[in-house]
Amino acid sequence: MGLSEDLERIALQEKELALPRLDAEMAWQLGLQLRTIAAERGLAVVIDVRRFGQLLFYAAMGGTTPDNVEWVRRKSNVVARFHRSSYAVGLRDKQKGETIYESQGLALADYATHGGSFPLTVAGAGVIGSVTVSGLPMREDHELVIEALCAVLKRDYAQFCLAAE
Repeated sequence: MGLSEDLERIALQEKELALPRLDAEMAWQLGLQLRTIAAERGLAVVIDVRRFGQLLFYAAMGGTTPDNVEWVRRKSNVVARFHRSSYAVGLRDKQKGETIYESQGLALADYATHGGSFPLTVAGAGVIGSVTVSGLPMREDHELVIEALCAVLKRDYAQFCLAAE
């Protein structure tokens, strides 16, 4: 699947995978779903669920490092800035042959356009937070988030996943 098709699918994910609310309970459900999947598969990931300005859920699985925490910060900064998936922003820049520094003047030390951070949208309120995973290749980080969101929202993951590369 090409960049354009992935960008179209991610736009669908961003539009359709909205939460009914983003409170401590919803963040716990989403974070726990991600942690459960990671534990079952033996994945070394850091998981972060937040309303902008407020951390609501955090977990670091065995095998992660402080570097994963830094990737979470940089990827979630992209979502906070653009209200788009960090992967979508990265794919858009890749299409243009640019980095986020070249396209937006943003420091690479603070922004990472790699997959794994996804905007949390609440109907009637818009994007108010993010869910971020770090530890896997970027496309897999992104897909892990989508799989967990689908499970929490009781949506069919097969309708939202990215096509195999």
